[in-house]
Amino acid sequence: MKPVLQRPTAAFVGASWLALVVGAATYMIGLWNSNMQLNEKGYYFTVLMYGLFSAVSLQKSVRDRLEGIPVTGIYFGLCWFSLILSIGLLGVGLWNASLNSTEKGFYAMGFLLALFAAVAIQKNTRDIALFNAAQRGGLAQDA
Repeated sequence: MKPVLQRPTAAFVGASWLALVVGAATYMIGLWNSNMQLNEKGYYFTVLMYGLFSAVSLQKSVRDRLEGIPVTGIYFGLCWFSLILSIGLLGVGLWNASLNSTEKGFYAMGFLLALFAAVAIQKNTRDIALFNAAQRGGLAQDA
């Protein structure tokens, strides 16, 4: 049975972008309004950016492999390591932070929502590009 190439729905694309905006914005608003020192805010901001980049990079690597685009094992492993490290760095930072449990949960949930949304957006971007290429005749419909 051949897979059918479908364009992601506008609702899913919109929900993905909304989830990224909500996750990242609430995380950033929480940082802006917190009583942390500037170096702590910088740490949490850097962890968010690192996490978003590593999640997108991992999703791209997985998709590349599925589409037959070569990805070296070391890069693929580095993507996994980076994603796990970013989550670990956030966890260690929150574990040692002098924040209320609700604040810690707030940052963790905003972070994870943003990571999930970044992966969904990257997937949508690839799916739309592949669908558009197929519509222009650049790829077979069953690609």
